[in-house]
Amino acid sequence: MENTIAETTPNVAPQILPDVPFDKISYQKFLEWNGEEGWFEWIDGEVVKMSNPSLRHQQLSRFLTSILQAWVESKEMGEVIPAPFQLKMDFRPSGRQPDIMFVSDENLFRLEKQYVDGTADLIIEIVSPESLARDTQDKFEEYEKAGVKEYWIIDYRTRTAIFYNLEEDGKYKLRYPSSEGIFECRVIKGLWFTVDWLWQENLPGLMDVLKEWKII
Repeated sequence: MENTIAETTPNVAPQILPDVPFDKISYQKFLEWNGEEGWFEWIDGEVVKMSNPSLRHQQLSRFLTSILQAWVESKEMGEVIPAPFQLKMDFRPSGRQPDIMFVSDENLFRLEKQYVDGTADLIIEIVSPESLARDTQDKFEEYEKAGVKEYWIIDYRTRTAIFYNLEEDGKYKLRYPSSEGIFECRVIKGLWFTVDWLWQENLPGLMDVLKEWKII
C-alpha cells in the first residue's frame, strides 16, 4: 500500500478498556453498553477505547460535515453521518467509528438505528496522534475489503490529505488534487473543494463555500 503521510509523532496504541468486565462481548451488547463517556470501537469482539479528539480535529470534522451536508441536501443525494456512529462490517466481527460517513440514496437501506450495516459510499478519517497506523493501515485495509468506494485521510499536523477510490479490481487507487489544488469527489457527484482550505487557521465559513459553489 502506498502511504504518503509522514509520521511526526509517536503512535500510541488504542487501549482495551480496563474496566470492561468481560473479555469478549457481542455487538448487540456493545451497542447497549456504548453509552459510557468516551469514544469506542468494537474490534473482534473486544471494546477498544479511542483517544478523545482535539479541538482542531473537531473543527475540521464540523467543517467537512457542514459542506458535505450542504451539497448532499441541495442535490438530494443521501445521508452524511458524523461521529459518533458505527460502521459494522460483514467480513469480521468489528464495528468501526469513522469520523464522517456518506451513504448514498441507493444504499440508505443499510442504515440501522445505531450503525451502517456493511459499507458506506465515502468515509473520511481525520488523523489523531495515536491513530496514524490505524487510519492508514488497519482501516485502509478494512474499508477496502468492505467496498467503501472512496476514502479520505486528513492529517492536519502534516497538512496532508490523501484520497483513494475503489477500482474495479476491488483495490484502492490514490487520487490527486488538480494542479490548482482542487479535489473533485467521485462518489458525491459535482462536489469539489480547495485542499488548502483545510489548513487555514480560520476555516472558511459555510456561506463562503456555498458562494464558491454558486449555490447562493
